[in-house]
Amino acid sequence: MAPRAIWKGAINFGLVTIPVGMYPATESKTPKFKQLRKDDHSPIRYKRVAETDGEEVSWDDIVRGYEFEKGRYVVFTDEELAAAAPDGSSRLVDVVQFVDEAEIDPMYYKSSYYLVPEKTGAKAYKILADALKDKGRVGLAKVAIREKQHMATLRVKDGVIVMETMYWPDEIRAADFEGLDTDVEVRKEEVEMAAMIIDNLTREFDPAEWVDRTRETVEELAAKKVAGEEIVVPESPEPTKVVDLLEALKASVEATKEQKKASKKAG
Repeated sequence: MAPRAIWKGAINFGLVTIPVGMYPATESKTPKFKQLRKDDHSPIRYKRVAETDGEEVSWDDIVRGYEFEKGRYVVFTDEELAAAAPDGSSRLVDVVQFVDEAEIDPMYYKSSYYLVPEKTGAKAYKILADALKDKGRVGLAKVAIREKQHMATLRVKDGVIVMETMYWPDEIRAADFEGLDTDVEVRKEEVEMAAMIIDNLTREFDPAEWVDRTRETVEELAAKKVAGEEIVVPESPEPTKVVDLLEALKASVEATKEQKKASKKAG
């Protein structure tokens, strides 16, 4: 069964409009745990209650408020919030400019979505996708989703246009930490060895190598518990203390050399 679009709109670049549907490009597979009452494992439910009197509040009686001072709010209707978004709810992925992908720091990226064309826009979609790929560029756009405007990029992956929503520039925190100002002496030999470690561990990215071991272990343990097996928790090893940084770097160079050799043999 094909997934349903979570949003429908259009890509707009120049005078060209391409109707598209938006689909999530990712899904979380982190093990999900439900809170239970300890004595009988009854699931715990949460209620929406008012802070002032503890009374439960139905969805029909809930409005959205913006806190302009501590404890003071102004209330907005859905219509007012929709009108607050530039261009209202135009449902346009409005491409403003094109840039080299390397110009955008990955810190800006939020969520990924596939943009899939409606039948009427298939040709224009293919033209845009091919042009983006040929030029090696990404489109920088603005889009309103659920009454909120986002920055976004459009790029091509396996022939599909992928939209990445982004944080606004003023939402990126500055890296202002005391530890970064510490005055330390770095020897050339140490940097060279660190570079050797990087070289030894450099190879092409293979997604198949990256597996969530925590999730696998949880699933295995859950199966054992269901089968009534006893779970033995292993002792955690003590962390190795690094006494001499230079010696640790040398040891790391040798260890990564061996890893590099083993990787070449396996390939």
